[in-house]
Amino acid sequence: MSKEPKVDRQREHQANERTFLAWLRTSIALIGFGFAIARFGIFLRQIHLTMTQQEPPTHISSGSEALGVSLVILGIVAIAWAAWHYNQVFWQIERGNYQPHRFMIWVIASVVAILGTLSIPLLLWRDTNPTRSNPKQSNPSNLLSSGKR
Repeated sequence: MSKEPKVDRQREHQANERTFLAWLRTSIALIGFGFAIARFGIFLRQIHLTMTQQEPPTHISSGSEALGVSLVILGIVAIAWAAWHYNQVFWQIERGNYQPHRFMIWVIASVVAILGTLSIPLLLWRDTNPTRSNPKQSNPSNLLSSGKR
């Protein structure tokens, strides 16, 4: 038995581990972005409440919260899939019958593209007719002219 097949197998296992770690980093990023997006919706709701002294309409932050939760779930699914796939590839390398599969790559890429597309309206949405209970309180020029700072 020569050393070359053993070295090749070792390199294949190391490549498999690097791939798993890349998926793990991607999953952590998805979870982090999802958490930040969901919490940003809560932040926007609090800003709206502070500025207008009124509860914001439910559609202001519900989209960002739903998108954030979707990204967190996608990150968790990606971690589970990465661990399962790592184990499958490990045993394929050991048996010497590795077969690459691209299905999950297309699934994850499609879901992230769909979620990214759905976030565009959240980025572009502007409240063109804000309702304010006290316009003097939210207008900075009124605060300056009244001497309050």
